[in-house]
Amino acid sequence: MPFLCISLALMGWSDDLTGILRQWSPALCEHAPATTTIGLIALFLAMFKFFDCFVNSVFWYLFNDVVPPEFLGRFMGAFRIVGIAAGALYNWFIFKYAESHMREIFIGVAILYFIGFSMMCLFVKEGQYPPLEGETDNENKGWGGLRTFFKESFSHRFYWFRFACAAFGTIAGSIKIFDIFFNREMGLTLDQIGKMSAVTSVVVMVAIVVMASFVDRWHPLRLTVYAAVFGLIGTLVTGVWLFVTLPGDYFFWISLGGGLAGILLSAIVAVAGLPCDMRLFPKSRFGQFCSAQGLFRHVCNLASGIAAGLFIDVMKWLYHGSDFAYRFNFAWSFVFNAIAVWFLVLVYLEWLRLGGDSHFHPPAPWSPKGVEEMPITSTIGPQSKWLKLSFFFFDGVMLLSVLCTPFMMWWMHSNHATFAFKWYGLLVLPLSILAWWCWIVLRKSICKDIAAAHEGKSLRNGIPHHGVLLLVGSKYLLLFGIWIVEVVVSVSMDMETGALAFGITRVVTNFLLLGAIWLLCRIERGYSTRIDINLSVSEDDEFNEKSPVTA
Repeated sequence: MPFLCISLALMGWSDDLTGILRQWSPALCEHAPATTTIGLIALFLAMFKFFDCFVNSVFWYLFNDVVPPEFLGRFMGAFRIVGIAAGALYNWFIFKYAESHMREIFIGVAILYFIGFSMMCLFVKEGQYPPLEGETDNENKGWGGLRTFFKESFSHRFYWFRFACAAFGTIAGSIKIFDIFFNREMGLTLDQIGKMSAVTSVVVMVAIVVMASFVDRWHPLRLTVYAAVFGLIGTLVTGVWLFVTLPGDYFFWISLGGGLAGILLSAIVAVAGLPCDMRLFPKSRFGQFCSAQGLFRHVCNLASGIAAGLFIDVMKWLYHGSDFAYRFNFAWSFVFNAIAVWFLVLVYLEWLRLGGDSHFHPPAPWSPKGVEEMPITSTIGPQSKWLKLSFFFFDGVMLLSVLCTPFMMWWMHSNHATFAFKWYGLLVLPLSILAWWCWIVLRKSICKDIAAAHEGKSLRNGIPHHGVLLLVGSKYLLLFGIWIVEVVVSVSMDMETGALAFGITRVVTNFLLLGAIWLLCRIERGYSTRIDINLSVSEDDEFNEKSPVTA
């Protein structure tokens, strides 16, 4: 940990160290000072990442040892609240000084890091655990231990799928370092970027208080899969900014409103990540499997960081050095997130095949049983009452798209926006009606399966879980108001092409929502065939006559 904090502080001194090194080594004077500074930052960042691997390994594995599995979601909720609060304070008060006070910021963070981790080491105590199976075997030491590590960690396709998902998710996230430049390209100042992040973080923090317990009730893997499938929609539709440029102040409020509309979904996703791995990996070797997953992540992070930079360089070359290139960040994220989601769906299907909520135990080749038995925690299955409410939200999304379009066309006609008026009539309105009709068909199909499940008959598809559908439906219903603002602002500013782009994006979003719901029904086919029940019951609940079925 001391080396980690030192490398973090040295990043803040990179500019000063450049001046010292140039005095000591005349050869460095042949290069621009910025080149030397960038090299030092890269060196210190590599040092930080190297030492951080060791600290984070112990840090994250500790949770799995000291937190009961049925409370993982709630604990992570409390943990995230503290982290988000710190991030919000940083974004609101400090981020605007990132360019002018880099040294002070890095030194301050290094000091806080050292104090925080020291307190954890002093005050968090672990219990006593039985020895691990095979721990004293000579063949599990030295090179034999390395062979055992790879043999156990990569023994089952279930783990391969999980590692691949993490790897491609890391590749997708490597472009996020350029998000600040995208926001600057859209006209935001550092102060606005920091305040937007801070406000969103504070609201997420409040939402986590409400949503954390649902991670345990609905199962973190199911939440992660559903949220990832729907998340691809949000990534893809940000491509609309290739065709529209609003003034920075408008973009600020639209982006802030869009972030707040999906705050409940963001909160539950922020909590579900680590509990998901804790439910999937063997508890006796949790650190080992996280390390194997970390190998994939860090190798991919190393390569993808360079590749993402080259991607931006190519886009800048195509646009003659313009920062417009950063508007293509979404394309990189979408492609690799789509691959990550594919592997995540395979993880979910394999998890269902291996027993799902009621009977899943992690594959364990070192055990005579072939699995490592772990406690089963209670999870709630699809509930017809909440599914109907989520359908109501999607009814609103699809129906409002049809009913509001004629009013938008009237607004366009009143403002002499004939181009937008024509294409809304020829394209946006007919496609909105088609999407509404497709939703009616899909909804009837799901309702028929729900009725069949009540009667104990076979289902055509699976029944999707109500949890994420509720959050997504409410999110896009709220986003409809943002869409109206976007169109009105575009027409008011004589940006008819932008108004049309927003209209097409709305229609595409509706069809993608339908596709995501249909895909989830197909994924659940053969597995989610019961309604209004507990999918699993914990050992504590087995003593009760019947566990209550709630949301």
